[in-house]
Amino acid sequence: MPLRMAEAKISLDGVRHVARLARLALDAQEEAKLQHDLSSILEYVEKLTELELSGVEPTAQVGDAGTPMRDDVVTNEPAADAVLANAPAREGFWFKVPKIIE
Repeated sequence: MPLRMAEAKISLDGVRHVARLARLALDAQEEAKLQHDLSSILEYVEKLTELELSGVEPTAQVGDAGTPMRDDVVTNEPAADAVLANAPAREGFWFKVPKIIE
């Protein structure tokens, strides 16, 4: 399907540069399609510059700022005997393992 190419907002050299940065191997047809797609994106971004934004406060994000914080409370006290109950060998409050470095 032939692409209708109006005025391209990005050159073919620019497309090749982006493809090289992304480590993409493109044939001539793929380069032309990517040029069309990127030009369409740039046209849309250009339309956004026409919006009246003088009364809009700058913001870093539009939603809530992540996960709400809670108090850090220990709910499971460490119990060495319970942890070491199934250990094949132990020495005091530690797992006993064979020496591997001489």
